[in-house]
Amino acid sequence: MSRISVRGFAVASATAVTTVGAVVGVATGDPQSSTNLETTASGATLLADIPAGEQARVQNASLTEQADAISHAADADAKRSTEEAARIQAAKDAKDKKAEAEAKQKADAEAKEKKEREAKEQVASRSASRDASSFTPKSSYTISEVKSIAAQIVPSGQLQCFSNIVDAESTWNYQAVNSSSGAYGLVQALPGSKMSSVASDWRTNPATQIQWGLNYMNERYGSPCSAWSFHQANDWY
Repeated sequence: MSRISVRGFAVASATAVTTVGAVVGVATGDPQSSTNLETTASGATLLADIPAGEQARVQNASLTEQADAISHAADADAKRSTEEAARIQAAKDAKDKKAEAEAKQKADAEAKEKKEREAKEQVASRSASRDASSFTPKSSYTISEVKSIAAQIVPSGQLQCFSNIVDAESTWNYQAVNSSSGAYGLVQALPGSKMSSVASDWRTNPATQIQWGLNYMNERYGSPCSAWSFHQANDWY
């Protein structure tokens, strides 16, 4: 910097103010003010002693330093705010990610548990079901009798789906014949003779037809409900 520092400028300014006060005191007859005037005048550099151009430079330098200090403080505050916001966001993201992972883990566990439960229920239902050979053949059957046989052969968890297919294919008529294709029976086997793999009485015994239909749905689709889903989408199975 040039000849005089900012601090010097401040001292000079204060001295000038003191000097002016002393002059006023002399004018009013205050002896103490007169003494202060003499002391100040003899020991201080007055602002008036600084060249006008130098005064302007000193003032500008002081204002610049003040502005720089304010700017640095603002930058520091902004940086702290940004870092704090980033820290808070990172903590939130980590929490959300953890919650998402825990939710997925829980959903996977529930899905696995449900699948295992359904498998156990299906096994239990099958083991409790009767085989077609356990029914004594009759000369004729009512629809309610045919449905009763189906309820004893088809696992309970799959019975409704099986029933939906029989409703759509034959409306529970075990002697139904498709005039176009020749498909026969409750589940409209094509050809009907396929059902002889269960028993030779496939034409007249609904139990034989039900057993064959259940075997077919399990082997081809995995279950009557899967077969029914396919049937709904394609109008055949």
